[in-house]
Amino acid sequence: MTNPELDPSHIMQVGMGFFGSRTLLSAVQFELFTHLSGQKLTGEAIRDRLGLHPRAIPDFPDALVALGLLEREGDGPDARYGNTPATAAFLDRNSPQYIGGILEMASSRLYRFWGGLSEALKTGEPQNEVKETGEPLFAKLYSAPERLEQFMNAMAGVSAGNFKALAEKFDFSRYKTLVDAGGATGQLSCMVAAANAHMHCTSADLPEVEPIAKNYIERAGLSDRVNTAVVDFFADPLPKADVITMGMILHDWNLEKKKHLIKLAYDALPPGGAFIVVEALIDDARRENAFGLLMSLNMLIEFGDAFDYTGADFKEWCSEAGFTRFEIIPLAGPSSAAVAYKPS
Repeated sequence: MTNPELDPSHIMQVGMGFFGSRTLLSAVQFELFTHLSGQKLTGEAIRDRLGLHPRAIPDFPDALVALGLLEREGDGPDARYGNTPATAAFLDRNSPQYIGGILEMASSRLYRFWGGLSEALKTGEPQNEVKETGEPLFAKLYSAPERLEQFMNAMAGVSAGNFKALAEKFDFSRYKTLVDAGGATGQLSCMVAAANAHMHCTSADLPEVEPIAKNYIERAGLSDRVNTAVVDFFADPLPKADVITMGMILHDWNLEKKKHLIKLAYDALPPGGAFIVVEALIDDARRENAFGLLMSLNMLIEFGDAFDYTGADFKEWCSEAGFTRFEIIPLAGPSSAAVAYKPS
């Protein structure tokens, strides 16, 4: 017997969620939200600006209206479409809050790779470029400067809100120096330095990344208090500092390498120093943070044996390394900072 009280709409929404996802990703790819910066356009004007087929109008912009990603004034051919406050802030390429880089990467890479999720769940093998070229993700990225910079900018866009929140919420008054391991563009170091005038920060990463970080730091006007260091954290120790940070780094690796990185941080810290990771931490009960759990599946697709983790996992691994005090600081959206303190 059927139960008339049950509603399949949630199942359908999740199951067909790629409809809306692909519509948004195409709009980002076409830079629609940038074209709408500060103005409203008719469907025909949008078609002309983006070089679309007549069949795309009005379905494409109207679908974005229904998804809450565009606003529309009026009906019919004379209707005019514009950005919502959120898309104006986050998806206009000229906005300082632009996060479209990660969506561009989702469009060009992740969307097709997620088609291999079923195979990944069966085999435990990554489903990205390694299937086509045999090259691991990072080797592929680091082999081309323009591809590496695109990846770094994508990560910077999605991390900006978290790093800014960390710079404001964590009490840096007790510390003077910070090393951001895997610092990429230098964004975290710059945000901490900008919000805490007494802090001196170092963005540490591979040699291919250093020029990107130097440019970012110079543009931020913080070269007097933020510098770079070349470090391969699977071959070298980390520079000494009062605070060691890792932003979206630990989840890239398997358990053995996670523990190696945690031990590196412990060894680089003085007594009383702090180790901070920024991640989409999965809630300890593994029931609520859907984004964190889906990100962990994305790590399966990208690396095979890499995975996201809970705050309890972090505490367990850090305790093994010698850390004795811990806290979780909520940041932006589904992300948090997990902090481990070295005993004094």
